Amino acid sequence: MLRLVWCWSASKNSRVEPARRVTAAVLGADRLQQNPGGNTRCFRHISHPPSYKSPLHHPQPACHLSPTVFMSMASGGEGPSSTPPQHTNRLAKERSPYLLQHAHNPVDWYPWGQDAFDKAKNEDKPIFLSVGYSTCHWCHVMERESFEDEELGRILSDNFVCIKVDREERPDVDKVYMNFVQATSGGGGWPMSVWLTPDLRPFIGGTYFPPRDHGRRPGLKTVLTRIMEQWQNNRPALESSGDRILEALKKGTTVAASPGESPPLATGVADRCFQQLAHSYEEEYGGFRDAPKFPTPVNLMFLMSYWSVNRSTSEGVEALQMALHTLRMMALGGIHDHVAQGFHRYSTDSSWHVPHFEKMLYDQAQLAVAYITASQVSGEQRFAEVAEDILRYVSRDLSDKSGGFYSAEDADSLPASGGREKREGAFCVWTASEVRELLPDVVEGTAGTSTQADIFMHHYGVKEQGNVAPEQDPHGELQGQNVLIVRYSVELTAARFGVSVEKVNELLASARTKMAEVRTSRPRPHLDTKMLASWNGLMLSAYARVGAVLGDKALLERAVQAGAFLQEHLWDGERQTILRSCYRGEQMEVQQISPPISGFLDDYTFIICGLLDLYEATLQTEWLQWAEELQLRQDTLFWDDQGGGYFCSDPSDSTVLLRLKEDQDGAEPSANSVSASNLLRLSHFTGRQDWLQRSQQLLAAFSDRLTKVPIALPEMVRSLMAQHYTIKQIVICGQRDAPDTTSLLAAVNSVFLPHKVTPHKTLCFPIHPSTQRFLLTSSLVAINYGPNSHIETSFLIVIAAINYA
Repeated sequence: MLRLVWCWSASKNSRVEPARRVTAAVLGADRLQQNPGGNTRCFRHISHPPSYKSPLHHPQPACHLSPTVFMSMASGGEGPSSTPPQHTNRLAKERSPYLLQHAHNPVDWYPWGQDAFDKAKNEDKPIFLSVGYSTCHWCHVMERESFEDEELGRILSDNFVCIKVDREERPDVDKVYMNFVQATSGGGGWPMSVWLTPDLRPFIGGTYFPPRDHGRRPGLKTVLTRIMEQWQNNRPALESSGDRILEALKKGTTVAASPGESPPLATGVADRCFQQLAHSYEEEYGGFRDAPKFPTPVNLMFLMSYWSVNRSTSEGVEALQMALHTLRMMALGGIHDHVAQGFHRYSTDSSWHVPHFEKMLYDQAQLAVAYITASQVSGEQRFAEVAEDILRYVSRDLSDKSGGFYSAEDADSLPASGGREKREGAFCVWTASEVRELLPDVVEGTAGTSTQADIFMHHYGVKEQGNVAPEQDPHGELQGQNVLIVRYSVELTAARFGVSVEKVNELLASARTKMAEVRTSRPRPHLDTKMLASWNGLMLSAYARVGAVLGDKALLERAVQAGAFLQEHLWDGERQTILRSCYRGEQMEVQQISPPISGFLDDYTFIICGLLDLYEATLQTEWLQWAEELQLRQDTLFWDDQGGGYFCSDPSDSTVLLRLKEDQDGAEPSANSVSASNLLRLSHFTGRQDWLQRSQQLLAAFSDRLTKVPIALPEMVRSLMAQHYTIKQIVICGQRDAPDTTSLLAAVNSVFLPHKVTPHKTLCFPIHPSTQRFLLTSSLVAINYGPNSHIETSFLIVIAAINYA
């Protein structure tokens, strides 16, 4: 039925086996068994170490637990309490919302840092490292079940040095130990639990552990007891197995170019990437794989770029169909919040119906760009409306008055009916009786006495008994509830009730407004008010690109505000360093921790990309100048002079044991993929050939990955394609705010040109009116200079219409 609705517009490495055997001995053999039939509500995109990647490199589930375990676990956390906390640990002094969620556990938590490392060495104790993030459903579960347990808290505090890490604050730490967990257990996710030696070398790892044994599955108490015994009686074996797997990971995660190596041929790599995506494509509802389904904007952007250079081929047409159909189905599905806008994290079923309800900033940013790109390539207005819809949500619910953007909204919240136990999706779902009570008015002109509720319920699939299948609701949290999903086109709904399409649109819009008002009275989910440099860079790109395509001054002003926020609050001018994060204080002020966390590669890369998009959208040269400055700093901090490419974090940090270059475009594009594009764009903006060469060296470093498994790096394949196909320099010459300059810029932004840059020069003489008329009536035109012309001293003007089909 969903396919008819869019009518708005038209093999494992033997080197790790010793570590796996030790892990099995400590945690119990069942702990390492995979259960393909298990349901989960906490999936994430995980990048496996190279030796553990499948041919098509599909992401694996984070908490791959059996259905019986899932059924036994309650979800969410406790509601607010007026009772003073019984315990307070040193995490109470932190600013991370995730760390603060654990500030009153009866566990002697430390943040990641030298104090914890020194304690472990001085007392010769193993370290228990727990990693998660504040909107993680299963992190809440483990926190309530295990870390609030007095007995477990005492065992942890007495026998281990306990360190809590927010993976969004310290992605470098998370990546190192996630690689270890995946290699030794075959899966990974959050919460992540890893035990380390005092010198930070891991020897045992896993994800979620129930507090006590559950069937054949060992609980956290049993695991802690076994580790304590092994630490006392078999410590050399633990340490040596950890050392072996760490050395294997160092070799297996190395990404480097051979001397004189060139990037692979773009056309062959792009064709193979398309073929691998087509192989995993699910035709009925779009997306890749069956369930769970992730939005994967990196795949969709690649498919549209692939179409742009293969428009006359059947493969190009198929690529475009795959991208547009997926975007349509997501917009119709329950993963799209039809009442309060924005997109949830992923769908637990193949039809995009029942989501995991958290909302992440990076998803909103990338999906807004994907939808506005779809509007450019298809001409369908509905795609642009969805992009605006996303930014409306971000502006309302994820924006700080300083100009920054918050990280996420939780999946769990207290039910409106009352109670102290949070439930997933409680803020978003509806019973049929709620809808009928809210929308009781009889609609004149309908066949019979149909109410507004009847029309709304028909259109959005609301059922009296609820519309969530039991297999999508393992905890019974959504029993009798409805997740809104568009089941019919407006035309079919209008025909069903005998009213006009205009009337149905009016009724549905009115109903959504009323429901949004009701939602404001419900207990809201937890909001992670941490502001991350990298995700703010992604959102900067979204506002700049959507604003440019739509010619929306308000969106462009919001983009400028975001750029100013990054400069003011996440740039240390004295040290010439991006800062990873800042935080909302109790008085709504922006706060920073001391010492602040220095930025990682993705912070620089995503901000640079956002600044380039902002420059092209506004023609304000100060953003281009700052992008150049940041690129020079990125090169100094992270570039690998020996093998090419960028390290994810500062390679001089001795506490980070693996020097990683991320080699997967997953939930977010990898920083190296985006850097390859940034360097190419900057080389054309500035004329610096060294940046062009560096982009080529980067792509050469990833040659093996691009050649064998390009589906793992679709964003990098786009960058490789940009190297191959001639970059169009569309130089707009004129006074920046003049109407003709604005009109030329609007013409450039009206179509999808993935391989172009749009620099601006102030015009030294007027354009003749007849020339203006020609420019403004052409399909896509601008004053175009060659890449080597010096327009300050010599004016070689070419009026060029760039054909597009």
